[in-house]
Amino acid sequence: MRFGERGEWYVVGQFGLLGLLGLALWFTPSFSPPWLTGLGQGLAWGGLLVLLLAAWQLGRNLTALPKPRPEGYLVQTGLYRVVRHPIYCGVLLWAIGSSLAHLNPWTLLLSGLLFGLLDRKAGLEERFLQERYPDYPSYRGRVKKLIPWVY
Repeated sequence: MRFGERGEWYVVGQFGLLGLLGLALWFTPSFSPPWLTGLGQGLAWGGLLVLLLAAWQLGRNLTALPKPRPEGYLVQTGLYRVVRHPIYCGVLLWAIGSSLAHLNPWTLLLSGLLFGLLDRKAGLEERFLQERYPDYPSYRGRVKKLIPWVY
């Protein structure tokens, strides 16, 4: 199998954007008022909690790649009843919360780019899941993609 056939470039891009966001949080000035810093920190911690809980609920299915594991199964319980990609949702909550807590154009831009990349990565993952699991189309019709009850 060649590099990229399982969505490896999305993983490279995802971790690259997260690294750049980390650098922006560390090295750029913040323009957040105290109330927004507190709100952002709460969202960021909530995002980490969602990410960790979703990873635990995914269990042995967990992979950074969009292509599911050959021995995997479709998870539709726990956080996966509320949103189809709760790990991505958690990453985005962390990124947006961190960007609000450390407000500047770079953090906002990188969070927006991360949202776009994860949305596309989820789209590729859904094509793989639909090919693999006959129940996926009905699950997809019931549960939102990245933002519970919204998108």
